[in-house]
Order: sequence, then C-alpha cells, then structure tokens
Amino acid sequence: MREFDLLKGYPEPKEPRLVHPKIRTIHHRIIASDRGREFYDGDRNSGYGGLKYDGRWIPIAKNICHEYGLNERSSVLQIGCDKGFLLNDLRTLHPQMKVRGVEVSDYAIETAMPSVKPLIRKASFTEIPFEDHEFDCVIAIGPVYSLNLTDAIRCLKEIGRVGKGKGFITLGAYETEEDFRLFRYWTLLGCTILSKNDWIEVLRHVGYSGDYRFNTALSLNLKEKP
Repeated sequence: MREFDLLKGYPEPKEPRLVHPKIRTIHHRIIASDRGREFYDGDRNSGYGGLKYDGRWIPIAKNICHEYGLNERSSVLQIGCDKGFLLNDLRTLHPQMKVRGVEVSDYAIETAMPSVKPLIRKASFTEIPFEDHEFDCVIAIGPVYSLNLTDAIRCLKEIGRVGKGKGFITLGAYETEEDFRLFRYWTLLGCTILSKNDWIEVLRHVGYSGDYRFNTALSLNLKEKP
C-alpha cells in the first residue's frame, strides 16, 4: 500500500473553507445522515449544496486509468458513487469498460446519471454484492471513514475481497488536536477520524494493498471562523 493523491486535478476552492461549531450544527448533521435530497441538493451546510455534473471528475477518471493501467477490458467498482459522475466519465474514456457502483442513498440512485444508473446497486458498504476478485480496481472516495471503526474495517476487508489489489480510498485523518477539531467542525458524516499512524495500523491489520489519501484540515483548507 502507499499514500498517493489520485485526486490531483480536482478543483479546490481558492479561499479557505471557514468552519465553526455554529456553522455546521447537529441539525445539519441530522439532515445529512438521511442522505436524501437536502444532503445532495439542499443547503451547503447540510451537504453538497447542489450536486450537478460539471465534468470535474474527468481528470480523476484519467488519473485512475493511467495509474492503474485500465482499458476497455478492465473492471472498476466505486463504493459510495453518489450520482455516478465518476462512473460516467470512466465509461466516456473507455465505453466498453465494466463499471459498477454501490450506493446507500435512494435519492442518489434515483437521480443518478442515466448513462450509469442501471449500473448502480443499493447495498451496504460492509456487504458488497459482488464476487471475490471481480474488479481490477476498487475506488472508495469518502465512505470508509463515514462508518464506525468496526464497519470501516469490514468495508476495507470487502474492498480487498472484491478487488484484485489495485484501488484508491480516502480517509479522514489528523496530525494535531487542532487538525482534529477543525475536521470535526467540517465533516457531516465522518464517523471514524483517526491519526495518520492509527489509520496505517488499521490498513495493515486488514491487509489493504491499494493506495490511500488522507483528508485533513490542511488538505481541505479549513480555517476556523473568528
């Protein structure tokens, strides 16, 4: 396994993201936990603030294909695929590629891009409904650390089971107590936020062999609002 930023090219805000315990409150987290319309297409403090296709995942799809040597004969699974934007862009690059998605949100599946909607299954991130070693590459941007530790471990083991070793995940992490505080102010669904060293121990425990990126207060450009 290696720490690697596969998300290079994804547009990030030029200004810091301001966080404060009164900006994203328990009220917003309750709304987000439903993973319904308000989370995807409602107020920014409760979720994405309107998740619409704009092509921003194209560079990431190119990164995935280049980094992992994927082509028309390859197979890719995305766990937590939302409305299927990345799946769509992978198929745009390689129309014959086998792409599949797993999602827990009824709303996300109902409003998924028509090009990939039939390829998305509703299923738990801890019980992935595919065969052993079915996919050349498994992508999980966000869902692992949205689970409690027990389920995060189960999810990681499932990634190892359905994949062939190549993959990419993101993990909510911190290095200092201030980093942890800022991240907690920001995240709506993040449940397991660990130090970088602790996450590495978890990955070694489950035998994870893919790539990973730490989402931190620094990488997200978080700054506390006065």
